[in-house]
Amino acid sequence: MKKYWKKLTIIAALAVVAIGGSAYVESYFEISKNLDIFSGVYREINVSYVEETNPGKLVKTGIDAMLRSLDPYTNYIPEADIEDYKFMTTHEYGGIGAMIGTRDGDVMITEPYEDSPAVKAGLMAGDVIKKVGSINAEGKNSSELSDLLRGESGSEVEVTVYRPATEEEITTTIIREKIKLDDVPYYGMIDDEVGYISLRGFTQTASREVREAYDELENEKGMKKLILDLRGNGGGLLNEAVNIVNFFVPKGEMVVETKGKLKEHYSMHRALNNPIDLDIPLVVMIDESSASASEIVSGTLQDLDRAVIVGQESFGKGLVQTTTNLSYNSILKLTIAKYYTPSGRCIQRIDYGKRDERGRAAEVPDSLVTTFTTRNGRVVEDGHGIVPDLVVDMEPYSDLLATMLSENILFDYATNYYFSHDSIGAPEAFTMSDEEYDDFVEFALSRDFEYRTSSTEMMKELKEVIEEDEFWTEVEDEYAALAKGLERDRKEDLYKFRKEIQIILENEIASRYYFSTGRMRAFMKHDPDVQRSLEVLGNKERYTSVLEGTCDDCQIKKG
Repeated sequence: MKKYWKKLTIIAALAVVAIGGSAYVESYFEISKNLDIFSGVYREINVSYVEETNPGKLVKTGIDAMLRSLDPYTNYIPEADIEDYKFMTTHEYGGIGAMIGTRDGDVMITEPYEDSPAVKAGLMAGDVIKKVGSINAEGKNSSELSDLLRGESGSEVEVTVYRPATEEEITTTIIREKIKLDDVPYYGMIDDEVGYISLRGFTQTASREVREAYDELENEKGMKKLILDLRGNGGGLLNEAVNIVNFFVPKGEMVVETKGKLKEHYSMHRALNNPIDLDIPLVVMIDESSASASEIVSGTLQDLDRAVIVGQESFGKGLVQTTTNLSYNSILKLTIAKYYTPSGRCIQRIDYGKRDERGRAAEVPDSLVTTFTTRNGRVVEDGHGIVPDLVVDMEPYSDLLATMLSENILFDYATNYYFSHDSIGAPEAFTMSDEEYDDFVEFALSRDFEYRTSSTEMMKELKEVIEEDEFWTEVEDEYAALAKGLERDRKEDLYKFRKEIQIILENEIASRYYFSTGRMRAFMKHDPDVQRSLEVLGNKERYTSVLEGTCDDCQIKKG
């Protein structure tokens, strides 16, 4: 009788679950069933597969494939990759402080960081790494050598390099240091009134670095207007984005909301502190690589009509990630919510929940795009990145400049230039003379580079198609004549495209003397986004008309 009542109790309990929580039971059953299937497949592979397997690699492959089906930002980070993950979130590591890259099978220093251990030890851009300690660098890639060069701050590493510019081999002992890549790599005054702050990332020091740069520009340099450069900034910590917006909007202002499937993933982030300046004219520059936290800053300041946004449409990442610690010192980075700017829009461009038959996620269709309004009544949209108030169209490089860059001709000439010139003066004022450009032309022509243009590449494709169709003998002469007519005179084009080539070459030369900040300072006078920003900041009526949405060339206008 007791057994009967026990069974009856269990049945009743299951009935309650079926009525009130059937979805939970079904979900639990699906999870349990598929975990059992996965473990069975995994066990059979390890026991019976014809070749030896790596159990850890098998599971990692399975997890990665599962997470890839969700979105690109949900990642499993095993213990072996934790240091790389920490660098991505802090921009800190122990090492020599230099960027390295592979070229023609060799790994070379492409750019040492200013005041880094590498610079103190005398290493330079263009140096080819031959040995790290007793380990020969031959056959190793840049990732492998990077691991060898990194280490605990204060430790020593012996590095041997070959310097092509002087044809000498140099061995030096470098004392590693904690390397912190600044979130603000450069700031300064563009003219007597306009300050400029470049923000590269959103680590835990971002808002502090912006504040320090701002205070110096205002108190010591007399800044009255500001350009905040978020181009190429892929984002980072949400709270740092909120802090930076807070510098320019009142305390208590809503900055961004996050909404997820779970109630605990909802949050509203407000400006918690007193602002720096509510009135300073402000331009924020963005491009297609500005993402996530960069889009929170630019999108919120646009929604509140607090800044003019200049540049190109941003990336369109409206997803929020958090990390969860797993067993064996591993981490899961998981997308848990979407964020919404004050107007109510989410700028997520790709809908990862909807995929085609090949598993590819698509952009949000125009039919599902919703319009919102800024505080002044200007119309903005969700479903894609931040559209600038003033769009600056970027002219593409010529095929010749692309070839110069891919063949490293500009890089090598800049390195040689450094060893034949003691100094160049301030990067902003540096300009190559006619004689120096003539010297570069001769240097470039001596490299016997393959000059590929769009038309010559199309001609190669056309020839392959003709040969496949077996018409080659009939049109060979006509093809040869056309191909000859499309051949470019290299020397002539080196002068035809001198302006664009010389700008990039001067930037490269400036970086040899003043590192990455020199490159930025040299380009400032040519930068079309900066010039458009100066134009709008230099005209109060123009600046106001953009924020009111009444100017003719504005992308964001009143409805």
